[in-house]
Amino acid sequence: MVRALKNHVRLYADTSVFGGVFDKEFEAPSRLFFEAVRKSRFSLVTSELVRQEIQAAPVKVKKLFHEILPISEITEITNKALKLQQAYIDANILSEKYSTDALHVALATVSEVSLIVSWNFKHIVNFQKIPMYNAVNKLRGFNDISIYSPLEVIEYED
Repeated sequence: MVRALKNHVRLYADTSVFGGVFDKEFEAPSRLFFEAVRKSRFSLVTSELVRQEIQAAPVKVKKLFHEILPISEITEITNKALKLQQAYIDANILSEKYSTDALHVALATVSEVSLIVSWNFKHIVNFQKIPMYNAVNKLRGFNDISIYSPLEVIEYED
């Protein structure tokens, strides 16, 4: 079930989506995604983790992040999110090596967004891992979360 706010979806975008704007393979759908955000078709939630990861990114990615920041909600890294992150690791969804990817999913989940948008197909947008994240979420009293690439959430004209 997708929770909507004023006829648009509240969603979490991880760091890969910001970088995707400047990657030839992901550029077009990433730009369309942020255009939809600017037009208020989505309520964008990002996180303190994204802010930290963006610090190591190229200047153009930092600039995009700071342009989008005023129309975004930033979720903080809380104990609740850290405990959920650890539950994902304990369930062997991801190893400790990829704990930041688990934290992105945990931050989105505890922020009660409808979906996560990411270009991380190995650890986040992965058909085997999504049901596992949701099984842990259910056991911990959280709602299921949908996970898609930007390509799957942008609208196309007929």
